[in-house]
Order: sequence, then C-alpha cells, then structure tokens
Amino acid sequence: MKIKRIPVKSAAGNYSVVAGAGVLRLAARELAKVGRFSNVRVVSSPKVWRAVGNSVRRGLRLSGSNAVHLMNDSESAKNLQTVESLSRSLVKSGTDRKSVIVAVGGGVVGDVAGFVAASLLRGVALVHVPTTVVAQVDSSIGGKSGVNLPEGKNLFGAFYPPRLVLTDPELLRTLPDREFRGGLAEIVKHAVIADAAMFAMLEKNLERVLRRDRAALGELIPRNIQIKARVVSRDERESGLREILNFGHTFAHALESVTRFRRYQHGEAVAWGMIAASFLGHELGLTRADDVSRIVALIRRLGPLPAWPRVPTATLLKAMRSDKKARGGVVRFVLSPRIGEARSYDSISSNVVERVLHFTPHLIAASSRLLGSPNA
Repeated sequence: MKIKRIPVKSAAGNYSVVAGAGVLRLAARELAKVGRFSNVRVVSSPKVWRAVGNSVRRGLRLSGSNAVHLMNDSESAKNLQTVESLSRSLVKSGTDRKSVIVAVGGGVVGDVAGFVAASLLRGVALVHVPTTVVAQVDSSIGGKSGVNLPEGKNLFGAFYPPRLVLTDPELLRTLPDREFRGGLAEIVKHAVIADAAMFAMLEKNLERVLRRDRAALGELIPRNIQIKARVVSRDERESGLREILNFGHTFAHALESVTRFRRYQHGEAVAWGMIAASFLGHELGLTRADDVSRIVALIRRLGPLPAWPRVPTATLLKAMRSDKKARGGVVRFVLSPRIGEARSYDSISSNVVERVLHFTPHLIAASSRLLGSPNA
C-alpha cells in the first residue's frame, strides 16, 4: 500500500492529506495521531453512507447509534436550513468541544460539515474523508466551508482548516459515472492553471482515467492534491495567488445560481465555465487559439454536459456581480495566458463578457453531437 503524506500549511495549524489506496482502513490510527477526542461524529448523506458506510465504520472503529448524522447532499440543500438541522442533531447526540466531526462525502457534505464544525460550540475538530473526485482533489483541502444564499453560491461561510484529510481513491469506485466524469473537470482545471505536463498526460491517457484505472488514479489524485496544497499553503485566505483556483468558476457559479443549483453538478458547471473563460481569454488576446482548442477538446472528451441555460445574458451578468470575488461590483476573472499558467484579471469590459456569453451557447449548439445536452 503506497501512502503519501502531503503537508498543508495553515495559520490555525498545519495538517496533512494522507492519500493512497486503502488508507481508509488506517483511519482510526491516523485520527489518533492528530488528537484525543471524546467521541467521533460522522456527517454524511444517505446515498454515500449506503455505499461506503460499512468501510468507514470499520476504518474508524465506529460504534454507537449517535455516531452518524445524515444530510441531503444536493447543491440545492447547501443552505442555512441544513446547517441548523445538522447542528441541532449533533447537539442532541452529545457533541461537545472535544468531539471530532468527520465529513464523509463530496463537496456539499464537506462544505456544510466544515461550516458546522467552525460554528458549533465556537469550533469543533474537523476531519475530511472525501468520496468524490471534486472533494478529493479540491474542496477538502484549504479550509473553505460554507453554504449558498439565494443571491449566490458560497456567500455564507468561514475558513476553517481540518485536522486531517484521508483520501482513498478506492472510494471513487462506487461513484456514479456522471459524478466521476464531472469531477474530472477540476483535474483539468489544475492542469490548465499549474501543470502543462499533466494536461498533456491527460490528453494522452484520458481513456485510462475514465475507466478508473487504479494506476492512473493513483498517480493523478496525489498530483492534484499537491497542486492544491501548494497554492493554499501560500495563500490560505484567497488574498492573491489562491484566486487562480477559480479558473472557470466565475462563469460556473453564475450558471449554478441562475438554474437554482438544480441543473448542474459543480464539476459540470466548472467545465462550461472553463470553456467560457478560454473564449474570454482569446477575445482579450491573452489565450492562444490552439490552447483554447486543446482545452475545449479535452473537456468535450469528459462526456456529455447539461445544456447552457436559456436565460438572458443580463441575468448571467447580474449573477456574476454577486460572486464573492467581485470587488465594488467589478467582476474578476481568472484567465490562462497559456496552458500551465493563470492569473486574475479585473476591469474587463462588460461588453466583451456579454459577447462571450452570447456566442458561447451558439458554439455549444454547433457542437451538440460532441458535447451532448441532457436536461436541456
């Protein structure tokens, strides 16, 4: 069993991402290394717990009827009502300041459980056991937690780093195909912003990755964790460098918001967002045409995506201005001058953005046989 320990720096205390096939079996031992806790409280969702609950119980040596708390993990349930319901359930079960909350699931479970851990009793220890591609390579690392408001995505939350992240690629074997393929968009994102060699490797070996080849995932997952860990260790609170992790996300969050978080899985929205961001970079003369073509071609190979929403361009622009990265109503975009690099840009003319929003769905329609359009 090849286990990698990837350090992450945090002002609240450094922690490690322990990654490798079978690492879940070592969960109790790894948990004991980071602290002595009065009890363990697992937060998960019904579908995730059905798939991996027995493995988690064995790994954590978990017992007791109060140990597991289940929540709806759909994006539309990532709200303050879920935070209140989960918090009350944890309090009733006897959670105290020496407890540890173990988030077992994807990005929604991790974000909500993280926000609850940051807030309940003014702070309870947190551990992540991510079970989706997005969570394993992105959302479980860096301490971001929070929920959506009707006005936009992730507008209410906190920075709250975990004590430990346990990342087992074997957990991805139970993931539905749509979630697996959508989550690969975050891996493509990391390649675009920080690792041109990994982008070329994905172009060459994507079919192996899509088959969930153990060796391919065993290389790819830690490599992406290292990218995320390197960035957040240098900029924990997104004051500069960390913004590059939002490549495609300004568009993606708007797409999710205007469809009320019901049409897209997050990775699918990010996939469309990266396409739009690549077009925007080209419109501004920043991104070369051949790089745009490579990015779009690789995203297409991930599989079909839900259709671009039939909403006015002005509606999408309004949603972008509510994005948490906006400053004084000025929308900020992360763009890639070349594959392997990215920077933040502001003061981009709204006319240019509007033009990109206008022609993107037309290009999508022209490529519909390649991209697919379920849920149109």
